[in-house]
Amino acid sequence: MKCTFCGKEIPEGSGIIYAKKDGTVYNFCSSKCKITVLNKKYKPHRTKWTDKYHLEKSRIKKKI
Repeated sequence: MKCTFCGKEIPEGSGIIYAKKDGTVYNFCSSKCKITVLNKKYKPHRTKWTDKYHLEKSRIKKKI
């Protein structure tokens, strides 16, 4: 299972599962990811410590 925010692989039996009233389920690897998503502070492709940031950065380099 992967973290909803950063894309990091979560070992089985660990992590945080958050379910909203509308039925959306979020899986988080740490409270750091949970806080950033729930406070709507940052987007994953703009946060330097996420895997999604590095994927976006490599896509941009390939286009150039």
